[in-house]
Amino acid sequence: MKKPRIAITPGEPSGIGPEIAVKLAAQYQGQSELVFCADIALMQNAAQAQNLLIEFKHFHPDTEASLEKNQQWVWHTPLSAEPTPGVLNTQNASYVLSTLNAALNGIQQGSINALVTGPVHKGVINDAGIAFSGHTEYCQEFSHSPHVVMMLATHGLRVALATTHLPLRAVADAITPTKLQACIQIILDDLTHKFGINQPRLAVCGLNPHAGEMGHLGREEIEIISPAIQTFDPQQVFGPFPADTLLTPRHIEQYDCILAMYHDQGLPVLKYKGFESAVNITLGLPFVRTSVDHGTGLDIAGKNIASPSSLLLAVESAESMIASH
Repeated sequence: MKKPRIAITPGEPSGIGPEIAVKLAAQYQGQSELVFCADIALMQNAAQAQNLLIEFKHFHPDTEASLEKNQQWVWHTPLSAEPTPGVLNTQNASYVLSTLNAALNGIQQGSINALVTGPVHKGVINDAGIAFSGHTEYCQEFSHSPHVVMMLATHGLRVALATTHLPLRAVADAITPTKLQACIQIILDDLTHKFGINQPRLAVCGLNPHAGEMGHLGREEIEIISPAIQTFDPQQVFGPFPADTLLTPRHIEQYDCILAMYHDQGLPVLKYKGFESAVNITLGLPFVRTSVDHGTGLDIAGKNIASPSSLLLAVESAESMIASH
């Protein structure tokens, strides 16, 4: 039986992405074929810097060849400029997106079964004149998906987000009953079909402190969040709850996922609980996409101290989701 192929984009070439990618290549013992979408010389140099004996082979979507021990596929995408560890270069912004496009095209054409993304630096991509708000939104636009949901997961906790990369002052206006209903439906569907959870249980945070304190601290819970929740099975969707008390161990263990209203409402708790052992997952896409839970690590780039644990977990999560999909 043909092995699943998982495309991995190492991300920003001046960050820790190439380092953790080759460490993953050396450690990986799973049942899939990994295809690194990157400059092959960049991967070779990163491996040599860490004394890793890996032979990188040129990948082509039509290839039927199999790999020998200590060999890994690279879907070669040439760098625009030689990267310097820790120093961003706008010339390589197009390279970063080209690696992502290669992986997405492979998924579209059927030669790739899932996408795992390494950390990118949104600022340098935008500084290069390319509008880019994140992998989540990029994958959504590429796949023409009407709604997607960002979810991060670690051992014993999944946190999904009703809004993602927005200024805090824009969050309340972005939460509408229609958008919230679509978000909840995507979470329930993917927990069932991509995670194999029958009758998943979802807890929803309020937007305001104390979930609005019965309207005294804001009316979004009364006018938007509660009406959206009430359109779902009351045995599956619960809330809205005050986020500060919901995100505690005895409450978390009752639910399969927590829906936070904005990025920094739910993710600090998840990252405290599972930093470097968490994975970022995009729900609502017609394919499996997972990612690391950390940034480009420019401050430690080139020092050979970065951990590949989150990238490995992202690959393992993708494998599990492929099997359930």
